[in-house]
Amino acid sequence: MKIVWKKGFVRLVLVAGILWMLLILLALLFHIWSCQTSVSFLSAMCNKDSKVYNMLGNMGLVSKPHRCPIPLSNDPDKIVIPTRRTPNEILKNLSYVMEDEVPHSEAQSSPLFGGHPSWKQREESFKLKSNMKVHCGFIQGGGAEMNRVDIKYVKKCKFVVASGIFDGYDLPHQPSNISLRSKELFCFLMVVDEVSLKFMRENGTVKEDGAGGKWVGIWRLVLLKHPPYDEPRRNGKVPKILTHRLFPQAQYSIWIDGKMELIVDPLLILERYLWRGRHTFAIAQHKHHRSIYEEADSNKRRKRYARPLIDLHIKIYYYEGMKPWSSNKKTNSDVPEGAIIIREHTAINNLFSCLWFNEVHLFTPRDQLSFGYVAYRLGDAFKFFMFPNCEYNSLFVLHPHTREHSSPIEWVKQLDELKKGNLRESRGGLGLFTPYPGDLDSVVLPNVTRTSKAG
Repeated sequence: MKIVWKKGFVRLVLVAGILWMLLILLALLFHIWSCQTSVSFLSAMCNKDSKVYNMLGNMGLVSKPHRCPIPLSNDPDKIVIPTRRTPNEILKNLSYVMEDEVPHSEAQSSPLFGGHPSWKQREESFKLKSNMKVHCGFIQGGGAEMNRVDIKYVKKCKFVVASGIFDGYDLPHQPSNISLRSKELFCFLMVVDEVSLKFMRENGTVKEDGAGGKWVGIWRLVLLKHPPYDEPRRNGKVPKILTHRLFPQAQYSIWIDGKMELIVDPLLILERYLWRGRHTFAIAQHKHHRSIYEEADSNKRRKRYARPLIDLHIKIYYYEGMKPWSSNKKTNSDVPEGAIIIREHTAINNLFSCLWFNEVHLFTPRDQLSFGYVAYRLGDAFKFFMFPNCEYNSLFVLHPHTREHSSPIEWVKQLDELKKGNLRESRGGLGLFTPYPGDLDSVVLPNVTRTSKAG
């Protein structure tokens, strides 16, 4: 009887141990899932500073943050702000096309926000002169109008931290570690569309001041009425790239994507990335890719836009002389992390931003493909500081979107699908459907070596 009892007890202990191990395994699996998911409620449960998370990262089960210390100054109050602006050496006067020149074949179409630039106009825009007039968005009647109360407010903004949320994909995240000096010096401007403003009112606290301005914490909301594009991602490129057009009085700006929480004082950012090295434009190096052809391959496999249109986009660049990145190039990489852009609003930087946006308007909204191309076309005239990716990741805390973005055009594999499904954008990407003055059929794109799990 005792032997049977002992055997039963041992079995009970073994079963309890197995169940306990299964519970631990399930808890670890849930922890891994919660740390990788884009669902806000679940991701908020993930403690990325915990020993468990670090252990899982060492085992390769979760992605570890790619961060390193930033060599920042100690005290924002001791930062010396330059009294003089960087001089404009080559380009002295930059003006913008304000009226759309609609082709005769599209005489009935309404003005486009980015206009209808011809291939010849595009080519001429890359030729530097002392006086230039280029397309740069904000064509009359093309959409993206600001309220008068917002126009009046931003006129006072010389130092700007800008962000944007479109189609209700995010809620504003309040910056942390901001000094009193920076709070007084900087305007924190969050550009939103009407869908996002409605979403914020329903899911957050939007306050209105006596002048009619809308606020969420430190962020002053700037409403853009009548979004210029069908795609929210393309709309988001307006405040991101054309910051100097939205806020023309700004001398310096820091752009940060809407899903990010800034955790470094903006004065320290300007000192580290611009003033210390006498730079005027700073952007981070991409974590995985250096060649736009690698980035394009990744975009296609991750369904970031219609595959045949991405191919056509980079075929044009290859035809026009854009070679894959190599160590022989002067830049660290041709592909940036575009979620943070730090710049002084000089004439050459403003021209670069205009030309960068024009490529986004004409081709795919994947701005990481067009950044390196525009830098290549401007050559040594456009100088920028591409800082290490690990520093980039130390500037912010990344929050998941409130919901996943998905558009039917991202799943297109063949051009016929665009025509049959009526999936073509009506107001963006017109360069992909305008006959190109060159033989793109003869273009053979370079082979791509996939250098990372993400790529």
